[in-house]
Amino acid sequence: MHSPPEPDDHGDHLPVDCDACQTALRSPNRQTVSFLLVDQYTVPVVGCEDHLEQFATICGLTTPDTAQLLSHLPAGGIQCPSCRLARHSSQQVLIPVGDGAAGILACEDHMTTMATRFKTGLETKRKLLTDIERFQ
Repeated sequence: MHSPPEPDDHGDHLPVDCDACQTALRSPNRQTVSFLLVDQYTVPVVGCEDHLEQFATICGLTTPDTAQLLSHLPAGGIQCPSCRLARHSSQQVLIPVGDGAAGILACEDHMTTMATRFKTGLETKRKLLTDIERFQ
């Protein structure tokens, strides 16, 4: 996990290589915010479409249900009042996804939950791939 992105001395470069993610993470009006629905959580996330899909897929490995990524506010909105407010702040945690990142715009508890789910999902994916290779 990375701390909130901050401009550096080289022209506002974020610690991700994906230009589309950089553009989305810099968006001042948050038109690029998507919403990850996994179990009982509705968490605002930002990044390019490809890396957010990868993030959702990996997080989906931690639940028997399907993780969904929506490009619009879901019916019922965001249940957590702190997460609703976090969307409008400039702070976000960056979770590296390939050469891009997913910015989590949520309260501290839900940021931690999503980061943990992503890490657990990566471990699950690694184990599944190892198991498949062993049986081939």
